[in-house]
Amino acid sequence: METSEAITNGLRVFVRSRYVPERSRPARSEYFFAYTIKIENLGSETVKLISRHWIITDAEGQQEEVQGPGVVGEQPTLRPGESFEYTSACPLSTPFGSMRGSYQMATEGGGRFDAEVAAFRLAQPFAIN
Repeated sequence: METSEAITNGLRVFVRSRYVPERSRPARSEYFFAYTIKIENLGSETVKLISRHWIITDAEGQQEEVQGPGVVGEQPTLRPGESFEYTSACPLSTPFGSMRGSYQMATEGGGRFDAEVAAFRLAQPFAIN
């Protein structure tokens, strides 16, 4: 299992990723990874997740950018001390790669900031990288 953590403006983003063998077909260069993200508001102001931006890189250095509103169909609002956790997935054509990105957040006071999602590995167990 791979992990990463970043804190931006009091917002902690912790990621755990794992390989999903039952959804993968290595003989067809199809590798499936799941990741669980916990977003915690350690700050003193209520924030809302507006959108996401991902950069997904495979083992050959090919990058794909993904942008869109919210996460898993939601735009959670987090008061100080609250957290939100979700699980999503990512297919790759190589047995390992990485993801990194950000969430655009809106503050109760009308401000906006990009909360970092630190790079995390996507790796089939025992893959050589």
